[in-house]
Amino acid sequence: MKTLARLVLGLVILDAAVTAPTLESINYDSETYDATLEDLDNLYNYENIPMGQAEIEIATAIPSGNRELLTPPPQPKDAEEEEEEESTPRLIDGSSPQEPEFPGVLGPHTNEDFPTCLLCTCISTTVYCDDHELDAIPPLPKNTAYFYSRFNRIKKINRNDFASLNDLRKIDLTSNLISEIDEDAFRKLPRLRELVLRDNKIRQLPELPTTLTFIDISNNRLGRKGIKQEAFKDMYDLHHLYLSDNNLEHIPLPLPENLRALHLQNNNILEMREDTFCNVKNLTYIRKALEDIRLDGNPINLSKTPQAYICLPRLPIGNLV
Repeated sequence: MKTLARLVLGLVILDAAVTAPTLESINYDSETYDATLEDLDNLYNYENIPMGQAEIEIATAIPSGNRELLTPPPQPKDAEEEEEEESTPRLIDGSSPQEPEFPGVLGPHTNEDFPTCLLCTCISTTVYCDDHELDAIPPLPKNTAYFYSRFNRIKKINRNDFASLNDLRKIDLTSNLISEIDEDAFRKLPRLRELVLRDNKIRQLPELPTTLTFIDISNNRLGRKGIKQEAFKDMYDLHHLYLSDNNLEHIPLPLPENLRALHLQNNNILEMREDTFCNVKNLTYIRKALEDIRLDGNPINLSKTPQAYICLPRLPIGNLV
């Protein structure tokens, strides 16, 4: 029985061997693998290929296997908007460069669509626009306290040039070409303390705020009618008033009580009243604050009104003969 089983198994194995496909031997080309370095140069020589026939084949590799490509799940619309917002560049003060105005450190835009604080120099609450060939006052940041625009070509100060600048304390427009100032250019500035307009072409002084402590309008063209009557009467804190080189014909009265310096040199003042500085009705009155009076360069003889200086701590500088 065992012999019969072995015989059947042997016939099955023989049949399987006869029906199996014949395996051909794999022949590796030894010519390539036995090549030397010099042969490789000739085998892969790309220099002899004409430029017109050179082709570059670009293909995308397909990942092997049957793995599925993973795609990110769709994001909610709000998340997309947040990412878009975060990707928008922001300036130092938090504003976007696409916005129409540049608040903060860059300031508002000028007429040339250029931020004031890039055209000028802004340091804290001070704006320096000196020597920039400006022909008009640029828009200023709302927190401006000190404004300097000297040695420019500004011809006119308009009504709205300093509008809404409630913190503005000093304006210096020395050496411009200013010949016209709007009547309300300075009047509504509640904290203005110093106004410097020297070396211009001003013919008429507008109404000024009573908060001023320092005024310099030297070397202009005010003449006989350039200063209104009692223009400085209510300026109780005015300490320095410089009006030299203006072709003035009289001293602007009344002068504030706390005035310390009055410069009127190189004008056309011909006479002085005895109550210009003193109170002739009160001979005990002493004006201690006014210590610096300049009247030199005027066609006036100070000796004609000796009672005009009796209350002063020192005599004015001028012609006494």
